Amino acid sequence: MSYTYVLIWMSISCTVILFNKWLLAFSGFPYPIALTLWHMFLCSTLGFLCVRVFKVVPSHNMKVEEYFSRVFPIGALYALSLWLSNSSYLYLSVSFIQMTKSLMPGLVFIAGTTMGTERFKKSTAYNMVLIAFGVFICALGEENLVVKGLIQQLTALIFEATRLTLIQILINSKGMKMNPLQSIYYISPVCMACLSINFYIIELPKLQTDDAWDLQPAMFLLNGACAVLLNLAVFLLIGKTSALTMNIAGVIKDWFLIFFSWFVFGAPISFQSIVGYLFCCSGVGVYNYHKLQAMKVKASNEKLTEKSVKDKDEEMAKLMQKQ
Repeated sequence: MSYTYVLIWMSISCTVILFNKWLLAFSGFPYPIALTLWHMFLCSTLGFLCVRVFKVVPSHNMKVEEYFSRVFPIGALYALSLWLSNSSYLYLSVSFIQMTKSLMPGLVFIAGTTMGTERFKKSTAYNMVLIAFGVFICALGEENLVVKGLIQQLTALIFEATRLTLIQILINSKGMKMNPLQSIYYISPVCMACLSINFYIIELPKLQTDDAWDLQPAMFLLNGACAVLLNLAVFLLIGKTSALTMNIAGVIKDWFLIFFSWFVFGAPISFQSIVGYLFCCSGVGVYNYHKLQAMKVKASNEKLTEKSVKDKDEEMAKLMQKQ
């Protein structure tokens, strides 16, 4: 059954990425902030309905100051990450963007060691160097590389890695766990607010004077529906499997996207890029393996601790009975 959830998530995720690429780069609507803002509006609506109306998941009932100190920085970084990531579709191929995403474990590791959520390990650092080397080879082999798009994509990944680290610091460390629907409810409105400012300053004047684009409202509705379904698919996948399963499935999804980028959009993929991406995948594979082993050790230690506590409680109960 787990494979079904993985396939659903992979299918919807691939659809959203390819759909966004087509909208921004081929349909004559080069406005990534507007598109991202539309997605966040729909996600905010979904979160409100799930938490406040239908009560699918409970609310944390945060105070205003708590919301701005914990959630706002995460939402602002998420807005920047989404904006720049979608902007990179204007300049880079889907295949190359997916290759650069292999850097995420390394960027999260750097952000974690800088902010104190990760312990520095030489073996992990060497593994991240291998991934970075693979992405460097991919960049050298990319035939249609645009530096502006590369900078936007790398900056988006840095913002995303920082956001994931801040979630650990500002939310998880306080004992406030959030499932994906709760995250949508709390974070999407912040993203929408931040993106609205950028949209008003950067893209709205261009949209008002641009008569060239002619995109049917049905396309926006369909694209937005796909984005909402993706968030629900993430909720379903993590709830039924694990975040590690999602990471492993993500690597497979990237291979599919690289193929579809070549097949659908005709993006050239050089042999050098494939070799570089093999380096990336080997590094990510080793990282996921070590992460899985660490999770097993942690689970084993927790069981031993529970057994030790249980044994002590039984001994105390026996002593009390004797007295």
